[in-house]
Amino acid sequence: MMRSTFVFAIAAVTIIATSTMLRSRSLSIEPALAAMPSLQELHATAGVDKLPAQHIEDLSVIFPTETKQ
Repeated sequence: MMRSTFVFAIAAVTIIATSTMLRSRSLSIEPALAAMPSLQELHATAGVDKLPAQHIEDLSVIFPTETKQ
């Protein structure tokens, strides 16, 4: 009898602690903070326009020839 009361008490404490933890983990995210910036804003921030132009000698990587199947 004493053992079943102890097990019941431990189970109740575990359930209460779990439900409290789950409620406290819900985060409110501001819509402005959650939005992804546009591609133009990312490029401007990274300074992509300041990078030097690259010359690629093997254009078959970029424009592969069509293969007949």
